[in-house]
Amino acid sequence: MIMQHLGKLGAMIRKWDARWFDNRGVAMVEFAFIAPVVLFMGVVGIELANMAVVNMRISQAAMHIGDNASRIGDRSALATMTVYESDINDILIGVRIQAGVPIDLYENGRVILSSLERNSDDGQKIGWQRCMGLKNVASSYGTEGTGNTGTAFAGMGASGSELKAATTSDAIMFVEIEYDYQPLFDNQWTQPFLPTPAIRSEAAFHVRGNRDLSGVAQRDPSSPDPSATCNKFEKI
Repeated sequence: MIMQHLGKLGAMIRKWDARWFDNRGVAMVEFAFIAPVVLFMGVVGIELANMAVVNMRISQAAMHIGDNASRIGDRSALATMTVYESDINDILIGVRIQAGVPIDLYENGRVILSSLERNSDDGQKIGWQRCMGLKNVASSYGTEGTGNTGTAFAGMGASGSELKAATTSDAIMFVEIEYDYQPLFDNQWTQPFLPTPAIRSEAAFHVRGNRDLSGVAQRDPSSPDPSATCNKFEKI
């Protein structure tokens, strides 16, 4: 009788030993532990890659605006080139097509285009300024008319290395873009590991040719084109 019970006990021990050393489910258990970590790292990686692409788009948009703004104006060998409101509007529409549609540039950001010029006191001034976008932000350097007189206005750009218009017939097209990054995965788990969502880019181009710096004109004063002044917050 005792031997019979001992035999059953030995069989039970052997059975549990077999289960204890059974490694057929190890891979599944390991995957269950590591899957959330891998998924989290993948989501953060995708988000960072998308943020890098958006940063590149914003930078290219700023250069696109500055380059085109430096070229606009009626070209004539006998007169200075006049800049029209329609020219500026075309640039703002063009950058939306070129870079803004996939990222909703004007819905989530703002473009500020300034004409940096030299005033009559040999100082710097913002001759005119045009804006587009719904984001409520102003230029980091001043509004239209800043520096009209005197030499207190240092110019536009990083402090200590500001850009300056060299002569009273020279101008620099200075572009600022402020954009609120729109994440692919809007959740509380990945956002703390990502950089600040605010993206800023600047670009500056010297005006090509001899430009009329008296201001922005209308091609047909009797039927004026819309003016993208910076007191408006709108999109196109």
